[in-house]
This record gives sequence, C-alpha cells and structure tokens, in this order.
Amino acid sequence: MVDVGGKPVTARRAVASALVTLAPETMDRIAEGRLPKGDALAVARIAGVLAAKQTPSLIPLCHPIPLDRVRVELEVERAAGGVRILTEARTHASTGVEMEALTAAAVAGLALVDMVKGLDREAALTEVRLELKEGGKSGRWTREGFRELPPEDEA
Repeated sequence: MVDVGGKPVTARRAVASALVTLAPETMDRIAEGRLPKGDALAVARIAGVLAAKQTPSLIPLCHPIPLDRVRVELEVERAAGGVRILTEARTHASTGVEMEALTAAAVAGLALVDMVKGLDREAALTEVRLELKEGGKSGRWTREGFRELPPEDEA
C-alpha cells in the first residue's frame, strides 16, 4: 500500500456516476414500481451504500478510511436510455474517496441489473466513471459536463 501517513487529514469528496441501459418497458416498470423483485431503486441505493463501506475489502491495496457520508441517487433518464446513478462519498482523511464513490456506483448498477435481468436480458451497466474529486493536495477536479447532485430535499 502507498504510505499516506505523512499526508494531512483534510475534507475530501468524490462523485461518481454510472448508467444502466434498459428497454423502455423496463424503465416504465421501474418508474411505476412494478417489478417482480420489488423496488429496484431502493435496493440499488442500499447496495451502493453498503458497497462503498466495503471498498477496501473489494479493491486490493485500497486504504480503509472512515466515511462521513455516502449518498446514492438514481433517476430514470429516458433520453439516456436507462437509469443514471450518481454517488457521493465524503471523508476527513489523509487519502481520497474516489474508489468508494466508484464502487458505490458500480455495485448500485449491478444490483439494478440483477433486479431486472429476468425481464430485460439486454440491461447493461455502462459509463462507470469519476465525475468530481475534491480535497487533498491536488484540490478540485471535475469531468467536463459534470452535473452536481440535486439538493437532498429534491432527491
């Protein structure tokens, strides 16, 4: 593992995203809550939060860090052809939370695919990527076209 012991503890934040592409009928059923397995968005949200907390167990050489916050938002985006997942991880630590945000997005997407696989064989997890990184020595970075998560009360 990389030695981060000499790095200062700072507030750090990362946002990641993913897209699960789906058939239009599957998107309708998700939006209307009509899936045989139940509320797919709720299951995916919980899976993403749990995954972020397990990141050091899943990703070799990833430092275990205290998570101050993990947020997972999912939205049916018909124009994109699926469900967009946005995740946010926050910490006060000597290393970043990019892997936790990415793991949350990927596992939330996998959980969503699992929820619909019996109805939509072509469901696919795509575009798992980092959108924003803040804190630490390198400061703030955002992907071009980055869209901030909605305020909590609108989510």
